[in-house]
Amino acid sequence: MRSGKLTCGVLSMFISLSLAGCLKVEHPSPPAKTNAEPQVGESPEAKPKPSPAPPGDVIPDTGLTKAEIEEGWIALFDGHSLYGWKPNNDVNWHVEEEVIKASTGEPGLLLTTSPFADYELRFDFKLAPETNSGMFLRTTFDPKDPTQDCYELNLCDTKTEFPTGSLVGRSKIKEAVPASTDWQTFHVRVEGPQFQASLNGKEVLNFKDTSENQRDIGFIGLQKNEGAVEFRNIYLKPLRMMTLFNGVDLAGWQVVPGSQSKFEVVDKTIHVTAEKQGYLETEDTFDNFLFQASAKSNGEALNSGYFFRAIKGTESGMANGYEVQIHNGFKDNDRTKPENAGTGAIFRRTEARRVVSNDHEWFTTTLNAYGSHIAVWIDGYQVTDWEDTRKPDDNPRKGLRLKAGHISLQGHDPTTDLNFKDLKLSNLPGESSPAAKSGK
Repeated sequence: MRSGKLTCGVLSMFISLSLAGCLKVEHPSPPAKTNAEPQVGESPEAKPKPSPAPPGDVIPDTGLTKAEIEEGWIALFDGHSLYGWKPNNDVNWHVEEEVIKASTGEPGLLLTTSPFADYELRFDFKLAPETNSGMFLRTTFDPKDPTQDCYELNLCDTKTEFPTGSLVGRSKIKEAVPASTDWQTFHVRVEGPQFQASLNGKEVLNFKDTSENQRDIGFIGLQKNEGAVEFRNIYLKPLRMMTLFNGVDLAGWQVVPGSQSKFEVVDKTIHVTAEKQGYLETEDTFDNFLFQASAKSNGEALNSGYFFRAIKGTESGMANGYEVQIHNGFKDNDRTKPENAGTGAIFRRTEARRVVSNDHEWFTTTLNAYGSHIAVWIDGYQVTDWEDTRKPDDNPRKGLRLKAGHISLQGHDPTTDLNFKDLKLSNLPGESSPAAKSGK
């Protein structure tokens, strides 16, 4: 945020577009800054206390309830690292005692590596006296103009032109919120051109963007501008999800020729068993999207997966696509040592950083595929953040595929016994500039 200037901080250059007209996604995520050197004038006692990673035998607590996970909520901040985030300058972003903090450096942003379009967002923030900060919505990586490059939800004291809860340069709240140095909570809803925000349970913003500078998608960014700022409990729930499975029959799906697996509807779920490999694929195709589904493995360390951007399956090529792995096994009682890549990995490309799902229990997968960037959350905890830097190829097994493809469920071998439910998806729009929207 700013004080009296309609710029999104002192930032640099507009974002460029990717090969498929998508936002350029900065990757990989930086290592978590769990420590920082004392600045001039600071005492040694000011040195941050790092937040250690959970022990290897632990499933990290995201703070989400089981019901919230089933509703589709994910944690954007894991409480112990900056995994899934990328700074756009040298601000001293770091994690201390389960809080993201920043206090020094030129104004800048810490951004999600994945873009989002329509969503609910919850977060806590805490401002030092006379701090100016913000939560950037649908932003480019290096925004310059808040009326074109982002929607900046201001977080500040009462001395600025756009008080806390305003969208800088777009919508000023009617009544300024009293300044506070306590923890406060925002609940934001971003859907199409409509923006709603409640602060500590009270609605402060209800704005519809009717300008020519509407933005449909972008990153989420935490801003350090003036003064120290802290963030915690950052959660997102995607909106505008369409159902892929109706719970009654397999309308919209088809078994790939040559499959030796059985797919049937049982108790409003898709039940999969197999003699050998087989695939059930969507009739429709998808390129950039956010996908969610729940699965349960009815055996020990069973192997299955969600394939996406897949070439239409044939008897000679049943599953040429990217694969989000399902395999809940891990080694040495250490969930950071997955067997067979681990649930949430992109099979043959990455390993899940931690296995957080268990066999015989329902778990929810969230997949964000946008251009060459792919991210996966399991039960709200991010386990994959990957950029496909391979040369383009129509077959994702051989190279980068940006073209739309099918989503498919896998039957793997005679041990296969899984159930799937609540399969849903939201198409993600491509990035478009104001000039493009106006036809210039």
